[in-house]
Amino acid sequence: MSIKDSELILNPDGSVYHLNLKPEDISDTIIFVGDQDRVEKITKHFDSIEFSTQKREFKTQTGYYKDRRITVLSTGIGPDNIDIVLNELDALVNIDLKTRKPKTNLTSLNIIRIGTSGSLQADIPVDAFVMSTHGLDLNGMLHFYQIDGISNPEIEDAFIAHTNWDKNKARPIIINNSKYLEKYFESKKIFKGMTGTAGGFYGPQGRVLRLPLHDAGLNAKLDNFNYKNFRITNFEMETSVIYGLSKLLGHEALSLNAIIANRATGDFSKDPKATVEKLIVYALERIVNI
Repeated sequence: MSIKDSELILNPDGSVYHLNLKPEDISDTIIFVGDQDRVEKITKHFDSIEFSTQKREFKTQTGYYKDRRITVLSTGIGPDNIDIVLNELDALVNIDLKTRKPKTNLTSLNIIRIGTSGSLQADIPVDAFVMSTHGLDLNGMLHFYQIDGISNPEIEDAFIAHTNWDKNKARPIIINNSKYLEKYFESKKIFKGMTGTAGGFYGPQGRVLRLPLHDAGLNAKLDNFNYKNFRITNFEMETSVIYGLSKLLGHEALSLNAIIANRATGDFSKDPKATVEKLIVYALERIVNI
């Protein structure tokens, strides 16, 4: 049965609705960034750029870095945007857009997020790099899908007990990264840990301006959660949904974060742009070996 027009929306030129992309426009290796301005901070290192487009916050460039074809795509901020990006990227490679039917032979994409984040641990300083071994989903997005088989109930139960998690909130979900990709990016220069993914920047990450928080002590509980050597190293807004949807759709995903703030010490990087640039170079040098 073909997928209805209302469910898989295509633009008049045949490109997918939000990303404005056709299958030939992307590589099987894709770098995610949040900020559209960061796309060219990565592709300036490329030897050539063959394709470029933008619609809304979704900017895409595809080109070559040391003979490796790579796509760089800005997702914007938050788990809701990741839901759009990953479903439409998967449609490009795993659905025949003419017949509107899923393909028999499926393609697995390599997805590497290069992002910025705040550390929750005093021993992970600003300007460090963190590789997310797991995504801790605190925003509820993944509950709209059938997630049995990709979560870690034992760690989740320990986290729920430790934080006295409110039953009216979505159950936290913990999803593993791609072990296949992890081996290409690990080194003594990079920290590893669980990355918390919030659905917002202020209240969901414990920031107070004028609105009181439902659980003012949640950040402290996140900081000191430790279960069988699992601890939460950093907080951001995308990783868990990238990991969860990639697992469900059959893609490999890894999240790398430049630490530009330390919530435990109150420090902020004196040169966050330089830290992000170093992480970009670090990632590109390893992507060519995948």
